Amino acid sequence: MAEPGRKNGASPGPEAKSGEAAAEEILEQVESGPRSPDLPVARIAILLLCIAWSGYQLYIAYQPVNATIARAWHLAFAILLVYLAYPAYNEARPPFWVKLTRRIIPRAHPRRSLRRRIPPLDLALGAIAAATVLYIWWDYEGIIMRQGMPSTADVWVGVVMIMLLLEAARRALGLALPILGMIFLAYSFLGPYMPEFLRHRGIPLDYVIADQYLSTTGIFGVPLGVSTDFVFLFVLFGALLDRAGAGKYFIDVAFAGLGWMRGGPAKAAVVASGLTGMVSGSSIANTVTTGTFTIPLMKKVGLPAYKAAAVEVAASTNGQLMPPIMGAAAFIMAEIIGIPYLDVVRAALIPALVSYIALFYVVHLEARKLDIKPIPRSELPRLLKTFLGGLHYLLPIIVLVVYLVVLRRSAITSALFAIEALAVIIVVQRPIIVWLAWWRAGHEPAPGQTLGLALRIAFVDGIKDIFLGLIGGARNMIAVGVATASAGIIVGVVTSTGLVGRFVTLIDTISMGNIYLMLILTAITSMILGMGLPTTANYIVMATLTAPVIVALGSDAGLIFPIIAAHLFVFYFGILADDTPPVGLAAYAAAAIARSDPIRTGVQGFTYDLRTAILPFIFLFNTDLLMIDGVAAGGAIVWIDNPLRLIWIFVVTLLAMFAFAAAIQGFFAERCSIIERLILLGLCILLFRPTIAAEPLDIPREALQAVALGGCALLYTQQRLRAGSWRLPGRSGPTGK
Repeated sequence: MAEPGRKNGASPGPEAKSGEAAAEEILEQVESGPRSPDLPVARIAILLLCIAWSGYQLYIAYQPVNATIARAWHLAFAILLVYLAYPAYNEARPPFWVKLTRRIIPRAHPRRSLRRRIPPLDLALGAIAAATVLYIWWDYEGIIMRQGMPSTADVWVGVVMIMLLLEAARRALGLALPILGMIFLAYSFLGPYMPEFLRHRGIPLDYVIADQYLSTTGIFGVPLGVSTDFVFLFVLFGALLDRAGAGKYFIDVAFAGLGWMRGGPAKAAVVASGLTGMVSGSSIANTVTTGTFTIPLMKKVGLPAYKAAAVEVAASTNGQLMPPIMGAAAFIMAEIIGIPYLDVVRAALIPALVSYIALFYVVHLEARKLDIKPIPRSELPRLLKTFLGGLHYLLPIIVLVVYLVVLRRSAITSALFAIEALAVIIVVQRPIIVWLAWWRAGHEPAPGQTLGLALRIAFVDGIKDIFLGLIGGARNMIAVGVATASAGIIVGVVTSTGLVGRFVTLIDTISMGNIYLMLILTAITSMILGMGLPTTANYIVMATLTAPVIVALGSDAGLIFPIIAAHLFVFYFGILADDTPPVGLAAYAAAAIARSDPIRTGVQGFTYDLRTAILPFIFLFNTDLLMIDGVAAGGAIVWIDNPLRLIWIFVVTLLAMFAFAAAIQGFFAERCSIIERLILLGLCILLFRPTIAAEPLDIPREALQAVALGGCALLYTQQRLRAGSWRLPGRSGPTGK
């Protein structure tokens, strides 16, 4: 099938191709490792390690083993692959010590690029790192026997392991996380020398190693456990789904259904990225996967390059909000809070849907303002044919949802059944296509090729796709595995030093007891940390440090914030860092494809995402958005079960977000004046938080919301009448669209 919007399957020009290559390079640098060795043995070794890792994860899903041992093998695979797949530095921007070494010892013959070879030092470091991690497995019984009293060997192995883990994090994730890890480790030792509000007795080295390395409170704690048990399977599911062809199917369906509308390619980009984000969990991967198709088409219909890239960034970034994966945060959140995974999905559902539908509306307003024309239907694939042609791709997703939601099976079991269904589809879809083509045509598939041979080739290609999916899933997990382990260091320090209580005091002092200022400071901190950390690591750090602070200070202010609301708050703002200048990596990837300025792209993308930025503040003060009716005396969440009330909440929230988007964009039925924008913002506040006026006036909040909705409708009608696009009965005048 020709790509949507590209008549006769015309390929993009060389400029577009170079942009796509640059975006793919950004993705490799961040997600799967940029090294591709020339030596066949090295390439094969990396591929075999990836297959072995995926195989091991599937094995322990079917045959569970000791949790600590499973985590050790999980991290061993990840850390070894980091040293094999990620060079020590970027040769285009070598560190100062490399420059100094080159000046002192000039090379007579230039060596091959670090991207094309694996230096012996990296091999040695990878082997040592994996060995220090597997020391937990090798001497597990001995470690249990001397729990809390580590031997000298334990301490030295632990020190080496932590150092190599932080170096692996530097290679795979950048400097931010290892620097944070070192700061927190230093805090463990230097407690007596800290300012009074941060002071503690100090922790000796052997106790630090016991907490961080030999227990489940640090490196081998909850974050790494969730990565081992849940995240890998869902990332593998996403990789296999993409390998099967579902990604292109989602894009094709979106364009076939929406391409004919005003601003159709941009609207299709939103839907395609939302569907991909449900199983991807990575904003950068989502941007590159869908943006390769959507951005050139958005530019083709008249959207400026930076806005086309910004639409894709906003849509792809928000993909991490969509259940069931949520960038791995849903599983980690459930474990940290101690609530069922489905409760996390339930709480996150309405905000995620509202955010995406509102982005669709923002795109519509942009198309109206810029008078963007739709793509002619003749250049689009037919919707019904396109939808039915890939209907089988929905089967594994249906299996996943049924087992999770209807049958209430565990996330591991549900993911396994979905992977099994997907594997069957991958294996049989090519032979079925070949057989159908032969049956319809009534002749052999190709000259000199029998039907049996063609079926065997198709079957082998399906098996290859499964193995490539296993490789892709493992490579996508390298950075996640290292990130969760490194973040575990911070969690361990916070636990052992009692830092949360001191942090509550610090934030309370800085915010002067003002709950709104505290939330703003927390949001800004989450975004700043998110600029240097992947979403998963950022969430773990902020959830450990600030989520308890939000709940505690909210309680001091007489407000009851459910713990899930506080966790979603920091998660949302961590996500927004992916398109926040100056280092939003998703913005850089999209800008590379669009050939636009990345800073301008990031600024525009963040503007589109302002609707997402206000949602956390709303659902903290109005937990209806999270389907939460209140918190019981014991801390248990009381959920809203009334379907009519849930429908009302969704509709009101969505229309309130439309009002907010119109106010920000300065366009409703037509361009808005300053007064009209302020009116829209005021109506938005009444819709989002009706208790502000409902309680003083002693009227039902639903009644106030209905009045606010009437105000929005009245303003829209007034603008349409003023523009002449509508006319009152009995009056003559111009009519428009």
